[in-house]
Amino acid sequence: MAARRAGAGCWQRALWLSRLCRLQAGPESYRCSSSSTALGKAVDSSEVAEEEIVLPRRKTWNKLAVLQTLASTVNRDPTAAHYMFQDDPFLMPRNSANSRLYSLSKESGRNAAKYIVKNFPQYFDKTFAEPNVPCLMPETLTPRIEGVSEEALKERIKLRRVKESVDIFDQLVQAGTPLSLETTNSLLDLLCFYGDEESTSENEEEAKEDLEEPGVNASEEKAPKRQFQRGLQSSGPRWRDNNHAERIFKIMPERNAHSYCTMIRGMVKHGAFAKAYDMYIDLLNERHKADVHTFNALIKAAPILKEKFIERWELTKEFLTHMAQQEVQPNLLTFNAVLKALRRCGGVGRSMALLVVKEMEALDIEPSLATYDHLLSIFYRGVDLPPSGIISEVLDEVEKRSFTPQDPDDANFFSTAMQVCCDLKDIKLAYRLNKGMEKGDNWKFLDVDRLNGYWSKFFSLLCMMEQIEVVLKWYKEMSPSLFYPTPKNILDLLQALDAANQLEVIPAVWEDVKQLGFTRRQELLEEFLSLMSRDQHPDEIQLAFAKCAEDIKAAHEPAGREQVPLEWTGSTLGNVVVLFSRAGRTQDAWNMMELFQQTNRIPTDKVMNEFLNCAKQTNCPEEAIKLVKLAASLGLPSSQRLKSRTEEEFELSEIQKKTLESIKWDGDSSDSDSSDSDSDRE
Repeated sequence: MAARRAGAGCWQRALWLSRLCRLQAGPESYRCSSSSTALGKAVDSSEVAEEEIVLPRRKTWNKLAVLQTLASTVNRDPTAAHYMFQDDPFLMPRNSANSRLYSLSKESGRNAAKYIVKNFPQYFDKTFAEPNVPCLMPETLTPRIEGVSEEALKERIKLRRVKESVDIFDQLVQAGTPLSLETTNSLLDLLCFYGDEESTSENEEEAKEDLEEPGVNASEEKAPKRQFQRGLQSSGPRWRDNNHAERIFKIMPERNAHSYCTMIRGMVKHGAFAKAYDMYIDLLNERHKADVHTFNALIKAAPILKEKFIERWELTKEFLTHMAQQEVQPNLLTFNAVLKALRRCGGVGRSMALLVVKEMEALDIEPSLATYDHLLSIFYRGVDLPPSGIISEVLDEVEKRSFTPQDPDDANFFSTAMQVCCDLKDIKLAYRLNKGMEKGDNWKFLDVDRLNGYWSKFFSLLCMMEQIEVVLKWYKEMSPSLFYPTPKNILDLLQALDAANQLEVIPAVWEDVKQLGFTRRQELLEEFLSLMSRDQHPDEIQLAFAKCAEDIKAAHEPAGREQVPLEWTGSTLGNVVVLFSRAGRTQDAWNMMELFQQTNRIPTDKVMNEFLNCAKQTNCPEEAIKLVKLAASLGLPSSQRLKSRTEEEFELSEIQKKTLESIKWDGDSSDSDSSDSDSDRE
């Protein structure tokens, strides 16, 4: 009722305003019109030019308008993890490895639930949801048609029951029951998609094919294909000789273009490239025409069918020529397949790629992110290639649009482009790329793994090229909400702090390292200790550094039976001693000095001088004498100098002086031995 009164009140005010407008304007009043005749009458057309005011009766809102408005009022929390981990705080990831493990675990749980529902449907026959939303309920996957008939076969095909479909087909053929061409082609579609394997939740999505080889030189005449074939073999089941699809295709009484096209696409999908090409030749001999999807699959397989770069391009052109002869209109995926093939054509690819893009423009086909991804891979693959302006032109286009998924390779663009920015060491291009990624819904192309890789590369480039204030600002905003720093990112950040002479930030970075679980990374520990022990700092900072050194010392101690303790190196031991000594922690420093003898390491002069200075500041002559004994037992040449400093800088008691004098030097014993031997000779 309140809403009706509000609506009626608005409508009455609109009528009142229209009447007031006519009364004030006089004979040359403006005409206020709407779909209702009660709003006013039309004035004479001979009057002065009039302005039309249209009052809409109703505003149509998007179904998600309210949610979008609410979402615009909420900003990203830089301290929170990805939203997919919010359901269970106990499983909040600590680093990128945990993030990947937990996300895969959630997906594995969904697949397990689907498996249970699919194999035990009798336990899920009741609906408790109120109101019932059919699209959110489990699908009905139980066959309802019993017996052996064409209708039963169609139902099994629709339910993606590969083995049951093949069994019913064989029984129908043995019984002499004729089957329609449409049903047989549907069975071929099922077999070619799943490759003779039973459908599961893991392989229901088409496996992504990566037709790119590792970096090759443009001067090569031939390119290896073993690694490429091995990559395709791992993407899904292989095409077996005389499998069910081939057997059914051979016994079909009649075949049409759809039959051949299905077989070609299935063979390419599952790695039988030579068979796919032979099947295409049979299609041409039977005077059939292939569809655009079949040509796209053949173009993707062209780099495998030929070895030389020029032969690969010639075969690709041959397929394009056949498309024109058969009047098959190319689409976006066709040109993306051509560019993907050119990625494996060396210098030929770089010379032809831009011509392919111009042909797309001529046909009014708008590029997708996969198009730009292939272009960047073509022009920026070799480390010895000169910088090109291609990426700048690509970013000009990306910054203007909000893309929608059209190609499986669309998701690779932002990671590839950020890698190019890192290779070129161009921070301005990286900022432009990041702006394009945040345009509209472009950020959705980055899943959890790609998102972490993208921001990791971006952060490494920031550490290399930006001021330290900017680096720390991005670091606080990005971690852990956008990415989890890798050990390399931490090393890059430490180098940036060192270059900017802001080592006082190191304790805060060390706390993040503990949170990330990197306290047992030897290269990280050595870098931390090296930077903290290199120079003398104010007392407050030295105390914080000593706290970090204590954590590093604890990381070298075994925490359990299955955990192997880290091995102490001479530099690590020495740096910890220096940090403890500068913080005035004499006993902790001496405990570390004892480890030199236990681990057969040799302390440097700097380490012993720092410890001696600490003993002097804390007035511990006993520790100084112990240091002289340790140096003498290790046979260090600096032991005499340490003894002299101890005698000069410390107030020693008579007992301590005798103890210091009683220390035996390896040099003295050797000299006495040599003198004894000389006397014996005489």
